[in-house]
Amino acid sequence: MKNLSFFDKLIYLLNSILAILLLLSYLLPFISPKNIPVLAVLSLLVPVFIIINLLFAIYWLVKLKKQVLLSTIALIIGLVFSAPFYKISEKNSAFNSDIKVMSYNVKSFDWFYSTKEKKAEKNGFEFISKENPDLLLIQEYYQSSKIQLKFPYKYIKIHQNSSNFGMAIYSKFKIINSGSLELKNTNNNIIFVDVLKEKDTIRIYNLHLESLKIKPNEENFGEENSEKLIKRIETSFEKQADQTALFLSHQKNWKGKQIIGGDFNNTAYSWVYNQIVKNKKDAFVDAGKGFGKTYNYFFPTRIDFIVTDSTAIINKFETASVSYSDHFPILSKISWPN
Repeated sequence: MKNLSFFDKLIYLLNSILAILLLLSYLLPFISPKNIPVLAVLSLLVPVFIIINLLFAIYWLVKLKKQVLLSTIALIIGLVFSAPFYKISEKNSAFNSDIKVMSYNVKSFDWFYSTKEKKAEKNGFEFISKENPDLLLIQEYYQSSKIQLKFPYKYIKIHQNSSNFGMAIYSKFKIINSGSLELKNTNNNIIFVDVLKEKDTIRIYNLHLESLKIKPNEENFGEENSEKLIKRIETSFEKQADQTALFLSHQKNWKGKQIIGGDFNNTAYSWVYNQIVKNKKDAFVDAGKGFGKTYNYFFPTRIDFIVTDSTAIINKFETASVSYSDHFPILSKISWPN
């Protein structure tokens, strides 16, 4: 520190604060929002902490200062103990037994007919048809005569407080069982189906956990009182914790093959994600590449997931960068050993 200029001392002080916050954030997956809800807010900022610490490390490296170790060590610890922020390599293989799964928050199909996309697809339904998934998990479904989805089987659950809004699972495989967890005091829900693929019965869960009600792309974002905003986010995280506990209680009774998809409204650095993915496989972690960004925002935000039981083989994962919603659809090819 003695050899640093006054400016660099200030930079190192800020660096220290951000490095400590990053290190603390690695503990968030193990702390329930029910216990310390304000800490859960930090899970949304982990990608920011990672990028800032990377910039600090580059800054000190260019200046050939030993202070480079602070952020470098914090980042390395994250590589070992935390969910990946960026994937360099990917898997892209195919088996005849693959199930192609798409999970998509369609935002009530609001933009499916008005997009800036310049590709050949005319609308979002043609995009889905072109991708041709075996299973399609939809969040923020809206019942409409304009829906153009051709699957032999489907389970649509309209929310009890709405005549049109809900969730849906479309399938090429016969649905032999279906149900809803009927989340209370919310417009969100968790639904499931059991599908029959040859001799296998596979449980499919579609999750849409409590929304944080953050609209960063709206003009009035940032005008709201920060204390009020944080309190609302804390309340949403607490609801997510209750919803996750309900899901896990239901899910533990299923011992067979399973696929879990949906909009968790939380990041891979959260308690919610850690609880759901524990002893399972995150398709992005196994086979994805890049940031895995699923929310249409300038910052790489991954809040939509496809998860399987631990015996599954993830052969492919991708995020489709199409602007038919405020979320990007995610797709994965999944199989199981014979």
